[in-house]
Amino acid sequence: MPRRAPALSGAVCFFALAAFGGEPSAKVLGNIRVDSNLVLIPVGVTDTRNRAVTGLRREDFRVYEGKAEQTLAQFAREDAPLSAGIVFDSSGSMTNKLARSREAVRRFLAVANPEDEFFLVNFNSTAKLAVPFTADAGEIERHLYSAQSHGRTALLDAVCLAMDYMKRAGNPRKALLVISDGGDNDSRYTEADIRRRVIESDLWIYAIGIYDTRSIMLPEGDHGERIMQTLAEESGARHYAVHDTAELPQIAANIGLELRNQYVIGYRPAITAPGKYHRVQVKVADHRDYRVTSRPGYFEPE
Repeated sequence: MPRRAPALSGAVCFFALAAFGGEPSAKVLGNIRVDSNLVLIPVGVTDTRNRAVTGLRREDFRVYEGKAEQTLAQFAREDAPLSAGIVFDSSGSMTNKLARSREAVRRFLAVANPEDEFFLVNFNSTAKLAVPFTADAGEIERHLYSAQSHGRTALLDAVCLAMDYMKRAGNPRKALLVISDGGDNDSRYTEADIRRRVIESDLWIYAIGIYDTRSIMLPEGDHGERIMQTLAEESGARHYAVHDTAELPQIAANIGLELRNQYVIGYRPAITAPGKYHRVQVKVADHRDYRVTSRPGYFEPE
């Protein structure tokens, strides 16, 4: 039976309290902060070219809980330090994709906040913590350039390992960048196991899936793409389906910039239901071509 509405680390609560002067009893759930009468949601906005949109104002946003539009009570722009985990596929099917995938990680790290910290989980038939938390992006890059592709694909095990290790994060905001061709064929954990954990987690999962003709034709091909999409969307982040590896570096750089250019919006819900899950949708008014990244909901504390 999954735990609902866990109280997370003091570092996370400090982020929300510092931004808005909330009460010490406030809880942060899946990057949505909830206290007795205020819900705070971090939001990313990108355009049709996947570039971060900056300069938006309070009146540009619309927030819905269920079908009811909410009145915004708080608004801010954030570039708080980030704890990021790189989940990198080095299985045999990645042989012709490793070079561009390494470059994608390098571009993601290049746009980081100087106070960010990173770790690396490398996986093939097994998942392992290759580089613990570090502020030295070069340490991640050096390890990746020595990685060789071989073995099967334990994608779900790797994500689970990364989520467990993320509990040691020192920064309030948390994200995973998963780079894989998506086909899981060697994990102990199931898709249902990981989906439940993602819903209850406090991090975004950005998934870059590299799908060529060969990977799509494999038995796990379609299944793998669904896994990557589920991981991203349930966390409130994004899934990128890539068919040309030349696109990888720019996509990764755009993800890094999106994480550095976020908004935090808040509202006071008219209806409360302790212990229940609340669906939340954020839109940008008059810009239907903008893509909004935010958690799809939260469990209200009992």
